[in-house]
Amino acid sequence: MIDENGSFRDPAGKIYYEDDRVFRKLTALGTERFLELQNINIISKSIEKGFLIETKVIKNQKKIDENKNELILEHKKIPYISYPYEWSFSQLKDAAIFHLDFHLFLLKNNATLIDASAYNIQFIGSELKFIDVLSVQRYNEGEFWVGHKQFCENFLNPLILKSKKGIKFNNWFKGNLEGIETRELNNLLSVFDKFSYNIFVHIYLLNKFDEKYKSKKSLKLISQTKKQFSKKSFMALLSQLRKFIFKLKDYKNVTTWDDYSINNTYSDLDKIKKKDCIKEFCKKNTFDLIADLGCNNGEYSILSLNNGCKKVVGFDFDINAIDEAYKKSKEENFDFLPLHFDASNPSSNIGWFQKERKGFIERANFDAILALAFEHHLAIAKNIPLNEVVAWLISLAPKGLIEFVPKEDETIKKMLELKGDIFPDYTEKNFENYLLKNAEIVSKKVVSKSKRTIYEYKR
Repeated sequence: MIDENGSFRDPAGKIYYEDDRVFRKLTALGTERFLELQNINIISKSIEKGFLIETKVIKNQKKIDENKNELILEHKKIPYISYPYEWSFSQLKDAAIFHLDFHLFLLKNNATLIDASAYNIQFIGSELKFIDVLSVQRYNEGEFWVGHKQFCENFLNPLILKSKKGIKFNNWFKGNLEGIETRELNNLLSVFDKFSYNIFVHIYLLNKFDEKYKSKKSLKLISQTKKQFSKKSFMALLSQLRKFIFKLKDYKNVTTWDDYSINNTYSDLDKIKKKDCIKEFCKKNTFDLIADLGCNNGEYSILSLNNGCKKVVGFDFDINAIDEAYKKSKEENFDFLPLHFDASNPSSNIGWFQKERKGFIERANFDAILALAFEHHLAIAKNIPLNEVVAWLISLAPKGLIEFVPKEDETIKKMLELKGDIFPDYTEKNFENYLLKNAEIVSKKVVSKSKRTIYEYKR
């Protein structure tokens, strides 16, 4: 039985893994809350409406605990856990709207959410699911939105930062697991930005109230004699915020690789050869989960799905390409999850004890990888030794396709124009030798006039 380190903060329950299944062990507090929700059928209704991850009570608790005061739940397993700092603008926007829709649904059914963490939402392909059943509790008339500040920092502030200022929220969010502080965003926004009602209320005024509270430097308890907040007003606030977020548009800066699927250095015939390699690779294997490294707009990810692969997680540094890939996946309902990813600085273990949020390597439980037109971005653009690039790629999955791009290729020539050829080790012969040190070469196929070659490996 393996503990989920990221669930330690919840006093009502903890996540465990066993036999590739996901369990949640509830404490007495969690059991009481869950049973109360069960009595009003809110758990089953939330699952039926598609908001909540599939959840069931395990009748036989012997494998985990004998304490009758504690319940064991089983949740449907998420194929790949992702984090909000790995999402594009459209993904975070959809997650924010999903959260608000779920909260409105709960309020209509006399329940509410006790927090507003973006980490409570996960993608299954392009489908959203709320995964923390213990964040739901029965609604008490007159209560305020306790998760308001957290919603702003996790959802609203990052979206406004990108929409109004064109600044990517990803690295900022990764540097602060609580999200983007309202004070910091308020300092970036102009007077004209604050003419917006929602920005004025949820950013400017919220920051003012926070500053006022901090300036008092008092140890006295906050007065509990607050005016009651009606459910109607609560729902109106959530609905107004939803309309505002729905209208937010992505501020798209020009990026290097956002048009790579159209503007590249290989011909239509070269592309057909490349696609044939992917088709053959996927058809002869029964892959459940493939990682597509450098997925761009998802063309080869979708090709993999159409040829026998069940699920694909795509990774790319270009945020515009990732956003485009997500929209395509959502529109066609593909089981394809594209994520923002810098291979030279991937998500690492962070948070409490450096275990709260898992790094890329720790989540890399893939059946295979596609690394097409990818390795040279590390070996040439990032000056990472070729032997390390090859070893890292092969460590990610037992099987895969890796495309080697030689120095004769126009793309490499352009990359070397400013740097000069300072890479004597970068040869196809060395690439093959490094590959053979880590795996078996199943096949190799030249797919372009410049001698780009796709290698199939097996560990």
